Amino acid sequence: MIVDTDILVWYFRGDDAARRFLARIPFPERAVSALTVMELLQGCRDQREARDMAVFVSENLAAVIHPDEAISRRAIRLLELHALGAGLRVVDALIAATALEASVGLATANVRHYRAIAGLSVVRFRAGSPA
Repeated sequence: MIVDTDILVWYFRGDDAARRFLARIPFPERAVSALTVMELLQGCRDQREARDMAVFVSENLAAVIHPDEAISRRAIRLLELHALGAGLRVVDALIAATALEASVGLATANVRHYRAIAGLSVVRFRAGSPA
């Protein structure tokens, strides 16, 4: 299961639903795109937060999947199909392409941009609600 950035942002904000949601995904199935790690780093306010985030990733996620040529090609195709109609953005296209190429689901609260993507299994997360 690819965990989208939004769930981890809620997790770091202390949202209990995000913590329960992540805990229900068996550790070997927890993965993120390298783009999610980059987005999380970009949101850090200082070096301590960056270190804490890096430790969290290494201890709580089984894999960080880096974009390769297949992921990049699929993301380009997704943007061709969905950028205008569904508002799919570059990072979201790369994250969706990562899930598709890995043949796993994508856990996200941001279903609007992903729902039109054929073959993508989206698992919806809702912050602040029972997960």
